[in-house]
Amino acid sequence: MTNDLREKIAGEIALSNDPGKTMRKWREEFAVSQNELAAAMEVSPSVISDYESGRRRSPGVGVVRKMVDSLINIDGDRGHPVASKFQAVKREDCIIAMDEFGSGISSKEFVDAISGTSLNPETEGRKIYGYTIVNSVKAIMSLSSSDYLKIYGWSTERALIFTDVYFGRSPMVAIRAHPLTPAMVVYLRPEKVDQLAIKLAKLEGIPLVSTEIGLDELIMDLRQLKEGI
Repeated sequence: MTNDLREKIAGEIALSNDPGKTMRKWREEFAVSQNELAAAMEVSPSVISDYESGRRRSPGVGVVRKMVDSLINIDGDRGHPVASKFQAVKREDCIIAMDEFGSGISSKEFVDAISGTSLNPETEGRKIYGYTIVNSVKAIMSLSSSDYLKIYGWSTERALIFTDVYFGRSPMVAIRAHPLTPAMVVYLRPEKVDQLAIKLAKLEGIPLVSTEIGLDELIMDLRQLKEGI
């Protein structure tokens, strides 16, 4: 369990466009202060502050490994409260498909591949390194806000694709409630996208996309996209 969590955190920091911000989010997720983390890593608190604020250049592999190990060890001393959130759940209950890309692709390339339409085109997209197709109704029924971590795979730099969407409010509310945000949110054949969902996506700076293709066609298009990378 802890190995999976360790790899997830390290991978997310490594792939993030803002490693310092991602480091801070994970430190706060573990409820660890800068001073506590610095002591565990045997560095000055100013080093942690400099990384998180971007004053120090992106951390190397050694720094990331030491940080992740320190967070995991602190969590273990507390009885594994954070690691317990990552215990395996029946992903088939809400996750339809999930995969990672070998390298990042542009948001435009991803939208074109799924015949999508941007609902907030003024929002700048991030590189996308994977995707998760989620049944929104089952996710809402079975996952707590903390459980949403489990749909991110190896990185939050991915597209979360929701099926069975009616107005699109609930998925965006759930995403906004957690400090980690995806690179893109896609609604598969929504009934009608509420303006509140679009507003929430804008507030979070997340490209919101809809597509009218069928689920099977979507999965096939994503597989072809991965093969073409």
